[in-house]
Amino acid sequence: MRVEKTVFISYRRTNYYHTRAIERELTSHGFDVFLDYDSIDSGSFPQIIMNQIAARAHFLIVLTPSALERCINPEDWMRKEIEAAIDLQRNIIPLMFENFNFGDAAQYVTGDKLPLLPNYNGLDVPRSYFVEAMERLRTRFLNKPLELILHPAPLPEQKQIAAQQQIAQSKPAPTPEQIRAEYYFESGFRHYNNGNTDLAIEEFNRAILLNPEFVQAYYRRGNAYSMKKDSNRAIADWQEALRLTSDSTHASLFRSNIYRLQKDFSSALAEADAAITSNPKDPEMYNNRGIARSDKGDNDGAMADYAEAIRLNPQFATAYNNRGIARKAKGDKDGAIADYTEAIRLNPQDADAYNNRGIARSDKGDNDGAMADYTEAIRLNPQYTNAYNNRGYTYSKQGKLDAAIADYEAALRIDPNHSLAKKNLQIARNKKQQGK
Repeated sequence: MRVEKTVFISYRRTNYYHTRAIERELTSHGFDVFLDYDSIDSGSFPQIIMNQIAARAHFLIVLTPSALERCINPEDWMRKEIEAAIDLQRNIIPLMFENFNFGDAAQYVTGDKLPLLPNYNGLDVPRSYFVEAMERLRTRFLNKPLELILHPAPLPEQKQIAAQQQIAQSKPAPTPEQIRAEYYFESGFRHYNNGNTDLAIEEFNRAILLNPEFVQAYYRRGNAYSMKKDSNRAIADWQEALRLTSDSTHASLFRSNIYRLQKDFSSALAEADAAITSNPKDPEMYNNRGIARSDKGDNDGAMADYAEAIRLNPQFATAYNNRGIARKAKGDKDGAIADYTEAIRLNPQDADAYNNRGIARSDKGDNDGAMADYTEAIRLNPQYTNAYNNRGYTYSKQGKLDAAIADYEAALRIDPNHSLAKKNLQIARNKKQQGK
């Protein structure tokens, strides 16, 4: 058996500079590395990708908190690459950046083959120890005899790839700023998924400062501003993402969000329809249209879209949470609680789902259950003003005015303009003064 030095790298565009750094490190040590260069002709792209996986012994996957998110779509190319590598029994090595773990990514690891990924021996790549991790990759993970059937790519294709590798090597190495921007983006993505929009925005700000053309950072920051009801900033970010993107599906998604916050629901739904038409197996597109329908007041239509998103990906925690919101709006409190509970099971770090379940439990008169949920939401996100306000309201209903006042004051320390907390604080103080 011989030691093969041929490598395929599967990665997400948001991790492009991480991937370029890995490529340069390996090629400088004699490895023949392939990644899907932007210059590959679009017409031959699918066949070249599959040929290159078959022709290479090692298959590296760059994994960050956001990397597997789009793998819920069976047509996603990263998912197809991973599935092909599993079928061909390549030496699969997950490279895990920014504290990636498969537990947090469980809702994205779907289908018959992706759930096998956690079984492969992966390599953690700490932020400050990239060079050390690459040495370990070369000497321990890639430096071993393999019994693999390799399928050489067609000669014209080999020449094309060799030319593109030369072009890639002539480009400047990724700068520390470009690498750091991707780290900040991944940190922001993780905070956003866990319902901590303030910390998410801080990290996206850093990513954009270092890379002003970071499309996904603008898009995600827009989502975070939308969650905070800051429509002007959300729209501005989505408009910038739209200006920078060259992807038609994402352009439709960005326009749909912009129209939705502008309350032009007909245009928002038309753009959402266009995104679904171009990507009909992507559950995220149905979830997005569900939000637009919900904002329009069409909760039945929204629930149908969330149900389709869940059918396509039964692990889609966000869709369960959103369907819970639609069910509660229709008065189905038990159904809402069931959906929030499933969202929490799939993503136990989601403070928003706990807060939403707390509201539904409070509406049903289950104050103890509501208190437990608000407290957990606050533990997960100590800056969660709405959870403080909601817990304060529950304390007030129980006659615990000192505890209620403390929670309202905590909300206002974080956000002095929180109008509902201001109102509730005054009511609680008045009740206490009157001895009620």
